[in-house]
Amino acid sequence: MTTKAKLLAFTLDCAEPKRLAEFYHQITGYEIQYSEDEYAAVSDGTVSIYFGRVPERKPVTWPSPDKQFHFDFRVPDVEKAVAEYETLGATKPEFQPGVTDEGTRWVVMQDPEGHLFCVCPSS
Repeated sequence: MTTKAKLLAFTLDCAEPKRLAEFYHQITGYEIQYSEDEYAAVSDGTVSIYFGRVPERKPVTWPSPDKQFHFDFRVPDVEKAVAEYETLGATKPEFQPGVTDEGTRWVVMQDPEGHLFCVCPSS
């Protein structure tokens, strides 16, 4: 039997850990656990998002086969959340596969350093 692992955290490479910790604190409500120039962390007490300084990191373009991962976040009002996240420094790429003539199923966004995340409706 394979040893089962419990997810502790995700770690994002970034140029400005403190800035990204503040961004994800604002959009998730996770508490800032640590915030320094080289390393920062936010957590809900169960799962954490860590941010490690890698100044030469280059964000991928969207869409791109170079994308390695993205976050999915549920929100009660997608349009409102997208507008709020843009005021915090996120951007909304032109290509939106979750937005169709039938409506919005999700919106792809990029955090202030270009990491992708999706804003999804709660139901």
